[in-house]
Amino acid sequence: MVRFHIQPDSDIPASEQLYNQIRFAIASRQYPPGHRLPSTRQLAMETGLHRNTISKVYRKLEEDGIVDAHAGSGIYVRAQGDEGGNSKVRSPLIEKYPQAHRLVQKSLDDLLSHGCSLTQARELFLAEIDWRLRCSARVLVTAPRQDIGAGELMAQELEKALEIPVQLVPLEELAQILEQTRSGTVVTSRYFIGDAEAIASPKSVRVIPVDIYDYAQEIQRLLKLQKDSRLGLVSLSAGILRAAEVIVHSLRGEDLLTMTTQPQDHFKLNAMVRSAQTIFSFDRVSCAAVKTAVLEARDDLIRPPQLICCENYIGEKSIALLKRELGLE
Repeated sequence: MVRFHIQPDSDIPASEQLYNQIRFAIASRQYPPGHRLPSTRQLAMETGLHRNTISKVYRKLEEDGIVDAHAGSGIYVRAQGDEGGNSKVRSPLIEKYPQAHRLVQKSLDDLLSHGCSLTQARELFLAEIDWRLRCSARVLVTAPRQDIGAGELMAQELEKALEIPVQLVPLEELAQILEQTRSGTVVTSRYFIGDAEAIASPKSVRVIPVDIYDYAQEIQRLLKLQKDSRLGLVSLSAGILRAAEVIVHSLRGEDLLTMTTQPQDHFKLNAMVRSAQTIFSFDRVSCAAVKTAVLEARDDLIRPPQLICCENYIGEKSIALLKRELGLE
């Protein structure tokens, strides 16, 4: 890490001392092209100089063509001469994604500083890119067979969000499936991540966990239910039902009479719509099943239950992160 030292008793102005030290750091490649310089706040803490003084130094560096200032991003070392490449043949992607380009430059500089040649660095980049492309071509969603409903929810939502084929594999069959494939990405809930990694890691297959939706809005509605209300919970996932029942009890104790069922259990579902005052469904399939059951029982119902449908199982941030990891964004 580059350190700057200012001699307050020197005849040389402090701004000039800092200017020359930064120029030396750049000239000696301690700050390579594309490197982000410390913020004025950081330098003020390190040197004791006023931030206005540091800003003036940075402006002079910019005027001298040594750095580039990017609003909202920072001050970056400008590439000089051949470092910047021939502007006539520069990829338009460099102009479109300048920050990403600087990140690539920094990564390349780091590789070179660790002894890699340019050819070796190129091979490392290409190998990683090829591997990720192969992984994104096959996404395996896994969950234990006893809670395969959770896997179905993940597979349904990911196939729609990622717009690529997604294969659902019971956790008990994952090892066998991975023996037959040379690459891929395994996706699962954090509930099952430990077991999935134990199977996939020895085969050099990456496992990416997804976070489930936080149900914050639904919990607020749960807290507002009247005491002694009859509450129904419906989900494809038996695990979600078990967790939801525990959470309901922890929040409301014995205040509510709680019933649970999966949508394929028509007997329990029909009994639920006839007795529950409020029904929470935790996925689209369950919501559709409850609506159908209510419609079929409409002649027997004095007042239909209030239906609260939770549209998502996987959190939006996890979807976005997975897209980036798979190179789909």
